[in-house]
Amino acid sequence: MRVLLLSRYGRLGASSRVRSFQYLPFLGSKGWQVEVSPLFSDNYLQSLYSGESRGLQVLAGYWRRLKVLVRAGKYDLIWIEKEAFPFMPSLAEWLLARAGVPYIVDYDDALFHRYDRHRRWLIRLIMGRKIDAVMRRAALVIAGNEYLAERARAASAQRVVVVPTVVDLVRYKVVQLDNHYPLVVGWIGSTSTAHYLSIIAPVIESLSKTFDVRFVAVGASEESVSDLSVEARTWSEETEVQSIQSFDIGIMPLVDGPWERGKCGYKLIQYMACGLPVVASPVGVNEQIIKHGVNGFLAQDMNEWEEMLHHLLKDQDLRRSMGAEGRKRVEAWYSLQVQESRLEELMSEALE
Repeated sequence: MRVLLLSRYGRLGASSRVRSFQYLPFLGSKGWQVEVSPLFSDNYLQSLYSGESRGLQVLAGYWRRLKVLVRAGKYDLIWIEKEAFPFMPSLAEWLLARAGVPYIVDYDDALFHRYDRHRRWLIRLIMGRKIDAVMRRAALVIAGNEYLAERARAASAQRVVVVPTVVDLVRYKVVQLDNHYPLVVGWIGSTSTAHYLSIIAPVIESLSKTFDVRFVAVGASEESVSDLSVEARTWSEETEVQSIQSFDIGIMPLVDGPWERGKCGYKLIQYMACGLPVVASPVGVNEQIIKHGVNGFLAQDMNEWEEMLHHLLKDQDLRRSMGAEGRKRVEAWYSLQVQESRLEELMSEALE
């Protein structure tokens, strides 16, 4: 089967890399011929993170996408990450549906809130229900969690299936660290999401005085954590697993907002795949990934964050037992090895 994958980004974009690219070798082994056409290049993301102008790159991306969509009829299936054209009406998806070219659409965040909660009323008026229309015309909506799936069902999508964000167990291995100091409490993400660490700033300061511990943020810039006692470390795809394996505890603080409820908890899954205990805010899918007291802790406020991290920092056996349970959880559901055959089956059904 011939498939056109309209990804949002190239390999530098985490959403494209984990929601679609890592499935391509398996799909190829099953006879699927997938042509990848990113909307935005890696240069675009590098400019985004560095704060540089991206106007020309956006126009170039839209032009490339327009050219590839002209040839959409030669494919059996179109696989769209999020939407064909950001901040434009869903004309491309409407034309695909009218032409009888089936498409599936994948969401790993609450993209619809970018429109229906936009600060400008005109965007809310014109684009507020855009993603609902994209979902409704799709042969299949793949949602990364139940919050996103509920929106698709409310939009009267034909079929909605939850496929979690996953990791490849071949890449993610458990590395048991012997007693060593300082202990490392780690976070992984990007400069644009590092602001969530400020939520637990008082806890970081307090525990840094009580324990021989270092707080580390992989993917954050030094500027984004300059007001915190946190060490910024460079992220790369080649070293991200090794970086996580150097942690003793993984954390994911969040505020409880509409956008955050749409997150898929990918960093928690990465931590747990490496055998780490986790502490996270009880927001959205975090409450499904973490079994409180079994593979990690859910912390509602500053007192709970300090208490839960305190328990883990002082007890190596607890860290190891929770980390082992987290690894089992990933192996059972949040792994590429479990989900790749599901995705292939869903794509086949979308063709039917």
